[in-house]
Amino acid sequence: MTIRTTDDCLARLRALPKAEVHLHLEGCFDPALLEQWARRQGVAMPRPRERLLQFGGLADFLHFLDWACGLADTPERLAELAYDTSRRLAASGAGYADVIFNPTHWKAWHGRLPEMIDAIDSGLAAAEHDGLTPVGLCVSLLRTQSTAQATELVDALVALRHPRVVALSIDGNEAAAGRTGPRFAAAFARAGAAGLKRTVHAGESSGPDGVRDAVLQLGADRIDHGVRAIEDPALVALLAERGIPLGICPTSNLTLGVYSSMAEHPIERLRRAGVRVSINTDDPALLGATLEGEYALCQAAFGWGDDELRAVAATSIEASFASPAVKSRMREALSRW
Repeated sequence: MTIRTTDDCLARLRALPKAEVHLHLEGCFDPALLEQWARRQGVAMPRPRERLLQFGGLADFLHFLDWACGLADTPERLAELAYDTSRRLAASGAGYADVIFNPTHWKAWHGRLPEMIDAIDSGLAAAEHDGLTPVGLCVSLLRTQSTAQATELVDALVALRHPRVVALSIDGNEAAAGRTGPRFAAAFARAGAAGLKRTVHAGESSGPDGVRDAVLQLGADRIDHGVRAIEDPALVALLAERGIPLGICPTSNLTLGVYSSMAEHPIERLRRAGVRVSINTDDPALLGATLEGEYALCQAAFGWGDDELRAVAATSIEASFASPAVKSRMREALSRW
């Protein structure tokens, strides 16, 4: 009998062909890179590098986010961050990723969305040229924005038709923003009609109603989080019937207190109920998460064997907005794992 060590298991999970479909660019800042940028710019660090990601609450986290995004104020720095994100994905064995970014966080780039996308694209193109993970961009609305602001963003994306942009997204605190489905329904319909995919953060800080709105009002092709759908059996059945995948981030859910332990986490109950689930990192640098580590977490909690791991990885590939050629290549690699 072969006994595998933890390192062996993680190496095997890194080798598992898979996609990542719920990852925020804002959550990929490496502390060493931020320290380097801050030193060059003569900007004070909020605290020493070794404690940079130790947050004292939500207000401290939001302040850090503004500070970090504010440092990425040149095309070169955005490109460097994008390249580093692709390198992080490749290190975890992701064959493709959909990466979300929300323009509202990047004050230096307000009013310059085309230039911002070009800068990110240049870093991702360089990474892909070097054999690192290919990435599609999901441009996100903030839940507190208005109907007019949503329409303005979608019109800009439709006019731009940048090949790197694959989807319209929406994120932000559901509990604070309240019900937003009706406010953004027209913008999401316009995006869908223009050929953009639609992905919606829902069912994390709010209950199942947000997931239902994402499906019925926003036409979501994929739900980011969606875990609290488990509280409504009829909604679980709807997700299973329509085949709408959930991009689930276990460590994020535990860190933010959505669930207190993996034993309580509903990913396995959702999977067994026929809902398509994938595993993702959300904000990997800020949470100290890796994609292979998230798979290992679920494997340990639910006793997943190769069949379950392969099935979840297959869902991640199918749920991604990768091109047919990339999906085909990843499917074939998965069949050999």
